[in-house]
Amino acid sequence: MNEMLRIENLKKKYPSFSLKGVSFDIKPGQIMGFIGRNGAGKTTTLKCVMNLVHYDSGSVYAFDKDMTKNELECKQRIGFALSELNYYPNKTIRQLMNVTKRFYKQFDEHKFEEACRLFNLDVNKKLEELSTGMKVKFSVAIALSHNAELLILDEPTSGLDPVSREEILDLFRDLVKKKDRAILFSTHITSDLDKCASDITYIHDGEIIYTGSKKGFIDSYMFVKDKTSNKSLTNDYISYKEFEDHIEGLISPENKEKFIKNGIEPVEPDLEQIMVYLERSKDGNESFDL
Repeated sequence: MNEMLRIENLKKKYPSFSLKGVSFDIKPGQIMGFIGRNGAGKTTTLKCVMNLVHYDSGSVYAFDKDMTKNELECKQRIGFALSELNYYPNKTIRQLMNVTKRFYKQFDEHKFEEACRLFNLDVNKKLEELSTGMKVKFSVAIALSHNAELLILDEPTSGLDPVSREEILDLFRDLVKKKDRAILFSTHITSDLDKCASDITYIHDGEIIYTGSKKGFIDSYMFVKDKTSNKSLTNDYISYKEFEDHIEGLISPENKEKFIKNGIEPVEPDLEQIMVYLERSKDGNESFDL
């Protein structure tokens, strides 16, 4: 199997928003972070992949099979969770498991109980009594219990405290160690991707602007903090912001020497800096007159 998921030229038009030919793939062993600002199209894309939203054109393949023709078979091998888990809030974890297991041929109740013990999940607690982190762990426990090979998760770490987030990220890293699983998760918390992602897919206004290795993405940019506030170099930034005592922003590595010659040392950016300044470049460097 070359790819666990392949999306080709996915399009979906709404009155005020469109997916514009979204294409990317994920292979076994990868943890792919799906990033972009709120409203960029992350959740819409994931819903299209799972056929919760009917897309206008394009193709989705899972495990080398057309999802539209093999939906039930493919979904047996996918663990999927949206950011908000609110169905049947008055039901206990055990009751929800008893309902869910009917949909999966390979559901292993013993594995589910083991996962709940590992995650410190009380199976007698109602869904509405669970914290956000516990709801994420419940979703992952369900996925593991039917031997899901591909996990597709929408904002799984949003709203988690630092300890719970670290536990989830540790779990993600453990899941892909044998290279027989892959994880695709959307997020706006770029520090999570710094810790666990191998690959990045970046969407802006419904359009993919990068998909590939995290290292390749980071290596495509450099970050500058110019304390000399040399405005003659502003045209050499991809995007920048002026502060009272300095100018900082994102540059292309090709422009590195120009800054070095002016006594300014560019450094490797983190994902948050790249995302913030790319969004500024695409939305313009305008400031508000308050």
